[in-house]
Amino acid sequence: MYSVIPSGNVTSPTGFLAGAVSAGIRKDKIPDLAILYSEVACTAAGVFTTNRIKSAPVRLSKMRIAKHKAQAVVVNSGCANACVGGQGMKDALEITNLTSLHLGIPSETVLIASTGVIGVPLPMEKIRAAIPKVKPSREGGHDFARAIMTTDTRTKEIAIEVKAVGSRFMIGGAAKGAGMIHPHLATMLCFITTDASVDADFLQSALQKSVDCSFNMISVDGDTSPSDCVLVLANGLAANEPINFNNGEVFQEALNQVCVYLAKSIIRDAEGATKVIEVVVKGAKDDAQARKAARTVASSTLVKAAVHGNDPNWGRIVAALGRSKVTLKEERLDISWNQVPVMRQGKAVRFDGEELRLILSKSDTALIEISLNVGAGKAVSWGCDLSEEYVTINSAYTT
Repeated sequence: MYSVIPSGNVTSPTGFLAGAVSAGIRKDKIPDLAILYSEVACTAAGVFTTNRIKSAPVRLSKMRIAKHKAQAVVVNSGCANACVGGQGMKDALEITNLTSLHLGIPSETVLIASTGVIGVPLPMEKIRAAIPKVKPSREGGHDFARAIMTTDTRTKEIAIEVKAVGSRFMIGGAAKGAGMIHPHLATMLCFITTDASVDADFLQSALQKSVDCSFNMISVDGDTSPSDCVLVLANGLAANEPINFNNGEVFQEALNQVCVYLAKSIIRDAEGATKVIEVVVKGAKDDAQARKAARTVASSTLVKAAVHGNDPNWGRIVAALGRSKVTLKEERLDISWNQVPVMRQGKAVRFDGEELRLILSKSDTALIEISLNVGAGKAVSWGCDLSEEYVTINSAYTT
């Protein structure tokens, strides 16, 4: 039903083009301005940061996507265009206007996203000169993914082909993010394309569900930013029967797959990370409580530090779980760490600490499995260890 497209990206679905150039926004002169474009108008949906401080690009894109129509996204890295007063919205509007003129499409169908340093105005002279130089093409998907990176060390891309009864379509995606990552979006941008024909209301609902099981289940450092967004464009060129609430199960599963892959890619590339933390919670009162418990453990600073040091101090897991405020009974708790039982029915299990330390040191993933045994709720959350390198990166971010 699903197959991953080798070297797939946002331009794998039919009718999508992308391109990028170096506008000189970043000091390192690498590509930092990119455009993603559909040859035809798209149905669009978006999910945005819950941070009460929102950048001008977030506010503008959120306003435009309310009409569920878009045809292009212009993105820059190196500057968030946040907290610069009215100039921020003025610049965001000008950039989308310039992009619409360049592509020959209505300006209200151009969305915008920015990522980088907060509180710094965009270098508009450089951007004005650079936009006409962006030449979107079918081969430009990888360039687009590189241009949206900030502290990322590698691109995050995927495309899958979906074959179902009476339909065949593709979904592609690109994301960026490595730090300031926490549930309910973070310093991350994600752009998803599909050539499927999708009902607007269903597309918004499907995107929210996919975000809830992916990007809202990852944590690097407990911080979110003013710039975060996940945007999806569906251009309908696959000519499938329109997907809606009555027949959307396959599309939902495929979109989930794309979002989970990209979310986990962010965790694997987290600032300073040496290990991935995967927290699996089962037997919660309901799925909502399972998500809350899993996120709390995955985002615990003490758990992250223990994982970094290969310290089998499972008491930190229990402490984080206890403060998550989910329904639990201590005498029913089961916990395993990299498949080594450390707690059963609320009691410590005797295990060889040095042996577990050795197991942890040989793995790049810390798998924490928790059974609350009070219901049928389940969820998975992903995090990473906390290293000295993370502190170094973020103590010199602007210098």
